[in-house]
Amino acid sequence: FATLKYRKEGFDAQKVKQLMPYMAYWLGLDSNQVQQSGSIYRKEKAIDSLAVSKPNVVIVICESFSAYKSSAFGNALQTTPFFDSLSNHGLLFTKCFTPAYGTARGVWATLTGVPDVQLNKTASRNPAAVSQHTIINDFKGYQKYYFLGGSTSWANIRGVLTNNIDSLHLYEEGDYKSKRIDVWGISDKNLFLEANGVLAKEQQPFVAIIQTADNHRPYTIPEEDKPFIHFRNVSSDSLQRWGFESMEELNAFLYTDYCYRKFIEAAQKETYFKNTIFMFIGDHGIKGNANATMPAAFTTQGLTNMHVPWLVYAPGRVAPQKFDRLVSQVDVLPTAASLAGVAYNNTTLGRNVLAANYNNPAAFYFDVETKRIGVQYDSLLYTKNITNKGNKQVIITNVKSNAPVQVSTAQTQHLNQLTDAYYELARYLILNNKKR
Repeated sequence: FATLKYRKEGFDAQKVKQLMPYMAYWLGLDSNQVQQSGSIYRKEKAIDSLAVSKPNVVIVICESFSAYKSSAFGNALQTTPFFDSLSNHGLLFTKCFTPAYGTARGVWATLTGVPDVQLNKTASRNPAAVSQHTIINDFKGYQKYYFLGGSTSWANIRGVLTNNIDSLHLYEEGDYKSKRIDVWGISDKNLFLEANGVLAKEQQPFVAIIQTADNHRPYTIPEEDKPFIHFRNVSSDSLQRWGFESMEELNAFLYTDYCYRKFIEAAQKETYFKNTIFMFIGDHGIKGNANATMPAAFTTQGLTNMHVPWLVYAPGRVAPQKFDRLVSQVDVLPTAASLAGVAYNNTTLGRNVLAANYNNPAAFYFDVETKRIGVQYDSLLYTKNITNKGNKQVIITNVKSNAPVQVSTAQTQHLNQLTDAYYELARYLILNNKKR
């Protein structure tokens, strides 16, 4: 029955064939070669000067980490003072967008480099998409870890992880000493501390993913942690102005920042710290009022749903910088592997955004609620309805001014073709990005 639900989640082979050379050009590949091979596969070479020390990689997937709610992006409620300090000493991508909304879709995009554009539930639940190549497996000689405070039974995430990551050490509810605090399992603080304890004992290089959960209803904050968090009283007007619906949500954001601090402080005491690349990336954003910190289009066009912080923190290895070009969640693993000097097989749509030849920056969006797809390119946001029902078919907006714009026929065709290329290739890759 599960397979029947996904029968319509196929792909148009003719469109894929037509659009693959265009996507190849966009990714900086040889269009003729791609057309002949029918694949956007590329093998990225190791960078010996970086790989010699076999740096560890820790990727923190941050629950509901909306950029506009963070003080690193100008929120006056000072919601993330510790994350702000990390950002000042790290590489902060200020224009990072997830391809879609939702934790399962965010985890999928991070692991596979493929936007989850499935209309019927999520790609992780699709039996036909169970086999996926992930760049994590290209970290040869590395131990692989995944830490989640609760159960991985939701959205078949356990299946995605265990089927596709070789020799994975999976830690979930039932594997920790800490007690469960709510439906999401142990607290994020204890998740970080227990993960740190495991990683501190590891004698081999490792790549680890830690997935947080507490910045989510019911916004549970353990009693043991409350004395260490600087709660504050904020008027309802101020909450609304700075993008929060309630004090509970604000306090959960403050708690999230506290948990980041406890993790980094604990890691700094361990020998692995100096040879580790830390990354923090939001799984998705949250729609809301971002007018105090972002252009109006972020609120009116729903970009708050997808705009997330992405931070690379590796003192002595990655210089502090604000990176203001468009990047995507699908770029995380190619960039992480490149920073670690690892040779990797790239089969999907992510790129090493720090490469000297990183050109044509763009971000693709898929909104499952409104059934719209689109791209942000330069200052333009192009979206269109994929069902031909309901709201306006094509909308082109200037992100900075929030005004509809008229562009040339050639520019419109370019934006439409780029949108279609991302969408059709994503549909194809979900079913054809087989584990290598």
